[in-house]
Formats: sequence, C-alpha cells, structure tokens
Amino acid sequence: MSVTDTVSTTVGARPHPLDRLMASEIDAAREALIRAGLVVESTRFAYLGLEEPPKPEVLAYQPASPPDRRVRAFLLDTSSGVSHDVVVSIATGEVISDRTLDEADGQPPVLLEDFMSVDDIVKSSEEWRQAMARRGVTDLDLVCTCPLSAGTYQLPGEEGRRMLRVLSFLQHRKEDHPWAHPIDGVVAYIDLVDKQVIEVVDDKVMPIPHEEGNFDDAAATGPARTSLRPIEITQPDGPSFSVDGNVVEWENWRFRVGFDAREGLVLHELSFNDGGRQRPIIYRASVAEMVVPYGDPSPVRFWQNYFDAGEYLMGKWTNSLVLGCDCLGEIHYFDGWVADDHGQAQQITNAICMHEEDFGVLWKHTDVYTESSETRRQRRLVISFFITVGNYDYGFYWYLYLDGTIQLEAKATGVVFTSSYPGEGYRWATEVAPGLGAPFHQHLFSARLDMMVDGVENSVDEVEAVRVPMGPDNPYGNAFGRRATRLTTESEGQRCADKSAARVWHITNPTMTNRLGQPVAYVLYPQGEPRLLADPEASITRRARFATKDLWVTRYASDERYPSGDFVNQQPGLDGLPAFAAQDRDIDGQDIVLWHTFGLTHFPRPEDWPIMPVDYCGFTMKPNGFFDRNPTLDVPASPAGHCGGCE
Repeated sequence: MSVTDTVSTTVGARPHPLDRLMASEIDAAREALIRAGLVVESTRFAYLGLEEPPKPEVLAYQPASPPDRRVRAFLLDTSSGVSHDVVVSIATGEVISDRTLDEADGQPPVLLEDFMSVDDIVKSSEEWRQAMARRGVTDLDLVCTCPLSAGTYQLPGEEGRRMLRVLSFLQHRKEDHPWAHPIDGVVAYIDLVDKQVIEVVDDKVMPIPHEEGNFDDAAATGPARTSLRPIEITQPDGPSFSVDGNVVEWENWRFRVGFDAREGLVLHELSFNDGGRQRPIIYRASVAEMVVPYGDPSPVRFWQNYFDAGEYLMGKWTNSLVLGCDCLGEIHYFDGWVADDHGQAQQITNAICMHEEDFGVLWKHTDVYTESSETRRQRRLVISFFITVGNYDYGFYWYLYLDGTIQLEAKATGVVFTSSYPGEGYRWATEVAPGLGAPFHQHLFSARLDMMVDGVENSVDEVEAVRVPMGPDNPYGNAFGRRATRLTTESEGQRCADKSAARVWHITNPTMTNRLGQPVAYVLYPQGEPRLLADPEASITRRARFATKDLWVTRYASDERYPSGDFVNQQPGLDGLPAFAAQDRDIDGQDIVLWHTFGLTHFPRPEDWPIMPVDYCGFTMKPNGFFDRNPTLDVPASPAGHCGGCE
C-alpha cells in the first residue's frame, strides 16, 4: 500500500519558509525573470531552487509574518555563454540580486540540452569520423556518444570555454547496452557555445570488446529462478508515522521533508520529543556534493572526475519510485518539483519514499538472578530517494531509530564505467569480461550537517582511545583510556578519521547538561574509509579539497552551502570549504556546520558486471548523554502472535 503526496500547489498555501518548492512558485519565478528582461529565446535555466532564508529568520518564524519566499536561478545564454546568478522574490516578482559570472567563477551546471546536442556535434566532426573508421566503426547510428563534464586543466585553447569531453560506445543493435563495447583510445573535446569539436585526442587503436552485457535480456541471463517465495510486509493498522504537508512525526521524531534540484532530499528541523520537550538535533541535513574521481591516467581518461551535485544536479536526476520494487511495505511518497532547461515546472512523482522497517533486536536480557527475560524489537523510519547519473545509480537512505540514532546510508549500483582492457598486468583497471576493463575509481560524498544539539551553541570534541603504558597506575598493562580534544577554530576543525584509535567526534552543547551534569551530545561515527587518493597537486584535489578530510567544522553562514562552491563546473578550485575555513572563525560554543566526507574506493570485481550489486557506505550519529537514560524503556513487547513468550 502507498500514499501519494497531496500537498497543494497554490502560491501562498504553504507559507513555511522551508516547504518544498511548488510548481506555481517555479512558474511565478520564471515569469518574474522574463518581466525583468533576464530571459530571452537563448536563455536556459541551469538551476532553479528555493533560496532558504538565513537560519535565524527561520528559527524566529511566525505564521502570521512568514519570511519572503525566494528562488535562486542560474541563467545561461547559450548563444553567448554569459551566465547570471539571480535571486527573485516569488511574492513580489522583484529581482533581489543579479550577478554576472566571470571566468574565475566557473560554469553553471550541465544542461539536459547540452547532452542532447552532443551527438550531432561530435558526429559532424570529420576528424572524429576518421578515428571511428580506423577502429572499423562505420555505422555511426550505432555509436553512443557519452558527454562528460570537462573539469579544468589549463589546457591551451580551453580558457573561458564552456565544454564537455566525449567518449564513445558501440551498440550491436538498438537494444544492446553500449557499456559493454567502449570505443577506446579516442575522445572528443567540444565547445558547447560554438557547438563544435575543438580537439580530437586519438591516442591508440584498441580492440572493441565484443561480448554483450545485457542484464535485462532473459535470453542472455537465463530463466528467472523460481525458488524465491514472496515476502509480504503489512501493517494492518497502518504506519506509525503521521504526515502534515511537509512535516513528519514518528515515535518522538519530528522533521520537515525538503527537496532541491541540486541536493535532492533535504531534512529540516530534525528534533526528538523527550518527555514532552521537543529537542532540536540537526537544523538541516543533506548530501551537498559527491565526486567520482577515476584513476586511469591515460591521455583519453585522465580528466574523468565528476561532481554529481555541482555539475549535474542530483535532484534533477531523481527516479520516480515504484511500490514493490524500490520501496516495500506501507509507503508514503513525496513528489518533487524542478525546473527544466526552459524554466518550466516539471514534476517528479514519488521522488521520496518513506516507510518503517523492523530492524531486529533493540535490547534484550535474561537475568540469572531475577529470572526476568525481556526482549524489545528495534524499528527505524526510512526516508530515501534514488538518482541515475549516467551509468551509475545511487540511493540515499536516512534512517531514524527508536533510540535516537541517526544514520545515512548511500547505495551505489548501476553499471560500472568501462574501457578496453589492454592485457594482463594493466595497472589502472580490472578486467570484468573478455577484453573489457572497469577503471579504478572512488565515490566520495559530502554530508552537510547544520547542527543544533539542544540549541545553536554547539562545540566539537575529538574523542579517541588512548593506550596506557605499564607503570605504577597500570601495573598489569590492561588499562586504556580516552582523550578528548576541543576543536576551537576552523583551522583546527579539519580532521581525519583514525579507525585504529576509534576516533569519533562529539557534538556537544556546553550550555545544556543532563542529570549527571555532563554536556548533552551527539556523536558522529565515521566509517573511516580512504579519502581522496589523487596527488595533492592534482587538479581534482584542488577542486574536491573537501574530500581530503573526513571532517570540516565551520561557523554557520547562510551563503556557505556547497563544499566545492556554488559553481563547480569547470571551476579551478578557488571556492568552497577551503575558502570558508580560511576565515578561521571561532567554532567553540557557536552555531556550527559539520561537513562529513564518506564513500567507497572501488576496485571493480568481475561480479560487478554486467550490473553491479549494491555497495554501501555512510555514517552513524548516536546520542551520548543527550538523554538521561535509555530512551526506549517504554517500547512495548511484541504481541504474542508475532513473538511467542515475549509478553
């Protein structure tokens, strides 16, 4: 069973400043920009999203006098390449600000129109056609051109150009998945404004892998197994959550669901009801960026590094989820609205899925003295969305648990990016099928966590295990302790995980204490996987500096939203977290934002082909002294029909 989002789309019907953007608001913003003379026939909307008011304004919100709802838009003139960063009031139609981008800013995100135009541009190049002919490719209708973000490498002739770089793949027929047949050794560089190929790099002729990889073809995969019996998940009395517009309440949790064309799912004002007191924990939580750097240094692939939020806009590639396939159980769906290249409102139905899951044992004890035997079941609320960006698919799952735990899990699946495999001992890829390579790469995510643990005055302590040498205080050598180090400035707030020391970060409120007199806290537990593996002087390192640390702590500022800056596409790496942290502001007992890097280092396996089983990464946050004792003592035992003898 599912329930679909039924929120009104009338301007003014939802006055809260953090409500999801509505279709009518997108239309109103577009009309205002047209009236202001900022939209002409060649103008395209590279981004349009809600310009959230500053945090203090939202915290002071009163329904009788809500802050102005505003929209931010990145406008690109495709005929000249000139771009504008504009903020407009939805209510008044007034243009609040208008800034023209310069070369140092970088480029607006890639347009869907850019992707659509690439095929004709590339195939009109005689040099590229000759490169195909040298590889025995004559039917160009079966060549799939794959446009990819260009990055920035200070290559001659590329200064100031809006560009893509294009690799190619072959189909045996229109139903054949092209990823199985990379046409390797050649890449085209194109100028999107001039609409021409400016360079073809033809490095070497490599064999085109022949074996097909059609995972959706029963003739290739064999008959489906018949041994899996149905699993039915039912809640006869309905789910335990309630939804009022964008506001969700579930088992002491309360939060707002947001959606953005760049970040996708956003959680706002996450709080926990503790004995009748609604206690804030996180003001805003999102995945603000993800980068996929590849490790093949060959002349046709050295530039492969993709920022899926800043360059491609993750939210715009959100899937419409399907009951029974993507989501199982009693489901509530939320729709998302985005603007297309022309600024027209586009609905993504079932963009966000929410449901409950059983999660095993919450707590259990059989006491030898009292003969008491008690077990309680854990349950979690799941809020998720899925995107498809090119060959990869990513799911982002926020989990809220009965005991106050918060977790984010990213799921990577889809099709690995492929290359030809030159032969045994090739250093930069795995052979996943005969002659078919999958280059080594990473998936690195930046979660932006605008903290608010019992208020806006928060601090961060780095806590780690400490080995204690044998001595008078430790005569038998069994002792070990822990060390807490307060991070006081933004320069100190750039930290790396250390699994060998069980290093974690406590986000505390020094003005609020529990019944033991300890500051209330939430703890961030990192997975501690490798950070960015590129050389410190590499272009991708400059642009994805956020991925060189597991944690950044910065002072809250309303205009510091993205870890690699506002304009990531072809940006040389001058903006984002390094610039924010260079101010070296005080972060001790202040309104702070945590930026946590987590991810996967992927050395592909043959089992990842022709479609990759889900791989997982993420992080966990748990209360530590936030509650006075276990907050789940009131969770009831499971009914006898579900758990014999538990009552």
